[in-house]
Amino acid sequence: MKKGEKRKKELLKIAYDMFLTQGYENTTVDEIIEKAQIAKGTYYYYFESKEQMLEEVIDMMIDSEIEAAREIIETDIPVPQKIVGIIASVKPTEAEQPIKNALFQPENVLMHHKVRKKLIHVVTPLLSEVINEGVREGIFECDNIAERVKMLLVISDGTFNEGAFTERDISVFIDMTEKLLGAESGTMGFIYDLIDKSDMEAAE
Repeated sequence: MKKGEKRKKELLKIAYDMFLTQGYENTTVDEIIEKAQIAKGTYYYYFESKEQMLEEVIDMMIDSEIEAAREIIETDIPVPQKIVGIIASVKPTEAEQPIKNALFQPENVLMHHKVRKKLIHVVTPLLSEVINEGVREGIFECDNIAERVKMLLVISDGTFNEGAFTERDISVFIDMTEKLLGAESGTMGFIYDLIDKSDMEAAE
Protein backbone atom coordinates (compact mmCIF):
# COMPACT_ATOMS: atom_id res chain seq x y z
CA MET A 1 0.00 0.00 0.00
CA LYS A 2 1.36 3.41 -0.97
CA LYS A 3 2.06 5.95 1.75
CA GLY A 4 -0.74 8.28 0.58
CA GLU A 5 -3.28 5.45 0.52
CA LYS A 6 -2.23 4.35 4.00
CA ARG A 7 -2.58 7.89 5.32
CA LYS A 8 -6.04 8.24 3.80
CA LYS A 9 -7.17 4.97 5.39
CA GLU A 10 -5.88 6.20 8.74
CA LEU A 11 -7.93 9.40 8.39
CA LEU A 12 -11.03 7.40 7.47
CA LYS A 13 -10.57 5.20 10.53
CA ILE A 14 -10.28 8.29 12.75
CA ALA A 15 -13.45 9.74 11.21
CA TYR A 16 -15.27 6.41 11.55
CA ASP A 17 -14.46 6.23 15.27
CA MET A 18 -15.48 9.86 15.85
CA PHE A 19 -18.73 9.48 13.91
CA LEU A 20 -19.57 6.48 16.10
CA THR A 21 -18.80 8.15 19.41
CA GLN A 22 -19.94 11.71 18.70
CA GLY A 23 -22.31 11.31 15.77
CA TYR A 24 -21.68 12.61 12.26
CA GLU A 25 -23.50 15.89 12.79
CA ASN A 26 -21.57 16.63 16.01
CA THR A 27 -18.14 15.96 14.48
CA THR A 28 -16.38 18.85 12.76
CA VAL A 29 -13.59 18.78 10.21
CA ASP A 30 -11.43 20.77 12.64
CA GLU A 31 -11.89 18.06 15.30
CA ILE A 32 -10.85 15.35 12.82
CA ILE A 33 -7.81 17.42 11.84
CA GLU A 34 -6.87 17.92 15.49
CA LYS A 35 -7.29 14.22 16.29
CA ALA A 36 -5.20 13.22 13.26
CA GLN A 37 -2.59 15.90 14.01
CA ILE A 38 -2.42 17.07 10.41
CA ALA A 39 -2.60 20.41 8.64
CA LYS A 40 -5.92 21.56 7.21
CA GLY A 41 -4.38 21.50 3.74
CA THR A 42 -3.54 17.82 4.20
CA TYR A 43 -7.16 17.04 5.02
CA TYR A 44 -8.43 18.82 1.93
CA TYR A 45 -5.81 17.09 -0.20
CA TYR A 46 -7.64 13.83 0.52
CA PHE A 47 -11.23 15.02 0.96
CA GLU A 48 -13.16 17.86 -0.65
CA SER A 49 -15.62 18.02 2.25
CA LYS A 50 -16.93 16.24 5.34
CA GLU A 51 -19.72 14.84 3.17
CA GLN A 52 -17.19 13.17 0.87
CA MET A 53 -15.44 11.75 3.93
CA LEU A 54 -18.76 10.32 5.18
CA GLU A 55 -19.32 8.67 1.80
CA GLU A 56 -15.86 7.10 1.88
CA VAL A 57 -16.34 5.95 5.48
CA ILE A 58 -19.53 4.21 4.35
CA ASP A 59 -17.66 2.69 1.40
CA MET A 60 -15.15 1.33 3.92
CA MET A 61 -18.02 -0.17 5.94
CA ILE A 62 -19.49 -1.75 2.81
CA ASP A 63 -16.13 -3.32 1.91
CA SER A 64 -15.99 -4.90 5.37
CA GLU A 65 -19.58 -6.13 5.07
CA ILE A 66 -18.88 -7.70 1.68
CA GLU A 67 -15.94 -9.61 3.14
CA ALA A 68 -18.27 -10.96 5.83
CA ALA A 69 -20.78 -11.95 3.12
CA ARG A 70 -18.08 -13.83 1.21
CA GLU A 71 -17.18 -15.74 4.36
CA ILE A 72 -20.82 -16.81 4.72
CA ILE A 73 -20.81 -18.17 1.17
CA GLU A 74 -17.88 -20.43 2.07
CA THR A 75 -19.67 -21.99 5.06
CA ASP A 76 -21.54 -25.30 5.03
CA ILE A 77 -24.85 -23.90 6.27
CA PRO A 78 -27.99 -24.54 4.14
CA VAL A 79 -28.59 -22.25 1.16
CA PRO A 80 -31.68 -20.47 2.61
CA GLN A 81 -29.68 -19.57 5.73
CA LYS A 82 -26.82 -18.31 3.54
CA ILE A 83 -29.20 -15.93 1.79
CA VAL A 84 -30.45 -14.44 5.05
CA GLY A 85 -26.91 -14.34 6.46
CA ILE A 86 -25.64 -12.37 3.48
CA ILE A 87 -28.49 -9.86 3.63
CA ALA A 88 -27.94 -9.43 7.38
CA SER A 89 -24.18 -9.00 6.95
CA VAL A 90 -24.52 -6.02 4.60
CA LYS A 91 -26.31 -3.86 7.13
CA PRO A 92 -24.70 -1.53 9.67
CA THR A 93 -24.18 -2.95 13.14
CA GLU A 94 -26.04 -1.49 16.10
CA ALA A 95 -22.92 0.52 16.99
CA GLU A 96 -22.84 1.98 13.46
CA GLN A 97 -26.37 3.41 13.63
CA PRO A 98 -25.10 7.01 14.11
CA ILE A 99 -23.41 6.76 10.70
CA LYS A 100 -26.46 5.16 9.08
CA ASN A 101 -28.69 7.87 10.59
CA ALA A 102 -26.58 10.54 8.88
CA LEU A 103 -27.71 9.17 5.52
CA PHE A 104 -31.33 9.94 6.41
CA GLN A 105 -30.63 13.66 6.83
CA PRO A 106 -32.31 15.72 4.07
CA GLU A 107 -28.99 17.13 2.86
CA ASN A 108 -27.63 13.60 2.32
CA VAL A 109 -30.55 12.20 0.31
CA LEU A 110 -28.51 11.92 -2.91
CA MET A 111 -25.72 10.15 -1.04
CA HIS A 112 -28.26 7.76 0.50
CA HIS A 113 -29.52 6.88 -2.97
CA LYS A 114 -25.95 6.39 -4.21
CA VAL A 115 -25.06 4.12 -1.29
CA ARG A 116 -28.18 1.96 -1.79
CA LYS A 117 -27.37 1.65 -5.49
CA LYS A 118 -23.79 0.58 -4.73
CA LEU A 119 -24.93 -1.98 -2.15
CA ILE A 120 -27.33 -3.58 -4.61
CA HIS A 121 -24.59 -3.60 -7.25
CA VAL A 122 -22.01 -5.36 -5.06
CA VAL A 123 -24.37 -7.73 -3.24
CA THR A 124 -26.30 -8.96 -6.28
CA PRO A 125 -23.49 -11.21 -7.65
CA LEU A 126 -22.94 -12.78 -4.21
CA LEU A 127 -26.61 -13.58 -3.64
CA SER A 128 -26.98 -14.75 -7.24
CA GLU A 129 -24.17 -17.24 -6.67
CA VAL A 130 -25.94 -18.67 -3.63
CA ILE A 131 -29.36 -18.81 -5.30
CA ASN A 132 -27.82 -20.60 -8.28
CA GLU A 133 -26.48 -23.10 -5.76
CA GLY A 134 -30.03 -23.48 -4.44
CA VAL A 135 -31.35 -24.05 -7.98
CA ARG A 136 -28.77 -26.79 -8.54
CA GLU A 137 -29.83 -28.42 -5.24
CA GLY A 138 -33.52 -28.25 -6.20
CA ILE A 139 -34.39 -25.85 -3.36
CA PHE A 140 -35.34 -23.04 -5.75
CA GLU A 141 -36.83 -23.01 -9.22
CA CYS A 142 -36.36 -19.67 -10.95
CA ASP A 143 -34.67 -17.81 -13.80
CA ASN A 144 -33.54 -14.19 -14.23
CA ILE A 145 -31.78 -14.62 -10.91
CA ALA A 146 -29.92 -11.29 -10.79
CA GLU A 147 -33.17 -9.39 -11.34
CA ARG A 148 -34.92 -11.42 -8.63
CA VAL A 149 -32.06 -10.69 -6.23
CA LYS A 150 -32.35 -6.95 -6.84
CA MET A 151 -36.07 -7.13 -6.15
CA LEU A 152 -35.46 -9.11 -2.95
CA LEU A 153 -32.92 -6.54 -1.72
CA VAL A 154 -35.26 -3.62 -2.42
CA ILE A 155 -38.18 -5.31 -0.67
CA SER A 156 -36.04 -6.30 2.33
CA ASP A 157 -34.57 -2.82 2.72
CA GLY A 158 -37.91 -1.05 2.31
CA THR A 159 -39.68 -3.37 4.76
CA PHE A 160 -37.20 -3.64 7.61
CA ASN A 161 -34.80 -0.69 7.36
CA GLU A 162 -37.00 2.31 6.70
CA GLY A 163 -39.71 2.29 9.30
CA ALA A 164 -41.78 0.17 11.64
CA PHE A 165 -43.43 -2.97 10.30
CA THR A 166 -46.17 -5.34 11.39
CA GLU A 167 -46.34 -9.09 11.87
CA ARG A 168 -48.34 -9.29 8.64
CA ASP A 169 -45.49 -7.51 6.85
CA ILE A 170 -43.12 -10.27 8.00
CA SER A 171 -45.50 -13.01 6.85
CA VAL A 172 -45.98 -11.37 3.44
CA PHE A 173 -42.22 -10.82 3.06
CA ILE A 174 -41.56 -14.53 3.74
CA ASP A 175 -44.30 -15.56 1.32
CA MET A 176 -43.03 -13.18 -1.39
CA THR A 177 -39.45 -14.41 -0.95
CA GLU A 178 -40.52 -18.02 -1.38
CA LYS A 179 -42.58 -17.19 -4.47
CA LEU A 180 -39.82 -14.97 -5.89
CA LEU A 181 -37.32 -17.82 -5.68
CA GLY A 182 -39.70 -20.63 -6.57
CA ALA A 183 -39.29 -22.32 -3.18
CA GLU A 184 -41.75 -24.58 -1.40
CA SER A 185 -43.94 -22.97 1.23
CA GLY A 186 -42.15 -22.95 4.58
CA THR A 187 -38.63 -22.94 3.12
CA MET A 188 -37.94 -19.41 4.36
CA GLY A 189 -40.20 -19.55 7.43
CA PHE A 190 -37.21 -19.49 9.77
CA ILE A 191 -36.80 -15.80 8.90
CA TYR A 192 -39.59 -14.91 11.34
CA ASP A 193 -37.51 -15.94 14.36
CA LEU A 194 -34.49 -13.96 13.17
CA ILE A 195 -36.15 -10.57 12.78
CA ASP A 196 -35.78 -7.97 15.51
CA LYS A 197 -39.36 -7.42 16.68
CA SER A 198 -38.79 -4.11 18.49
CA ASP A 199 -39.96 -2.01 15.53
CA MET A 200 -42.83 -4.38 14.90
CA GLU A 201 -44.07 -4.03 18.50
CA ALA A 202 -43.97 -0.25 18.18
CA ALA A 203 -46.07 -0.41 15.04
CA GLU A 204 -48.92 -2.44 16.50
